[in-house]
Amino acid sequence: MATTGRAAEAARSEIRAILAQPGHAVDNARRAVERLERAFAEGALTRTPTLARMLADLAVALERDEGQRLGGKSAEAARFILRAISRELDRA
Repeated sequence: MATTGRAAEAARSEIRAILAQPGHAVDNARRAVERLERAFAEGALTRTPTLARMLADLAVALERDEGQRLGGKSAEAARFILRAISRELDRA
């Protein structure tokens, strides 16, 4: 069951605004994950099993070795997963 209330709507709105910002998909993904984790910790949103899997997949896409830049496939994967997260937010 989706979380309701002002905090939930604010969190969803803020996360979607992050996803819509221009910039590198990897940077936007990191900011979105930070905001999502804060919403989960505050109880504003519920971590659904689907969101948990998406976040795990996104973490793999964002992994990098020290000094390595992410781009190309990582950015493509991040964009794809972030679109799915945006759709899933209404269930969180």
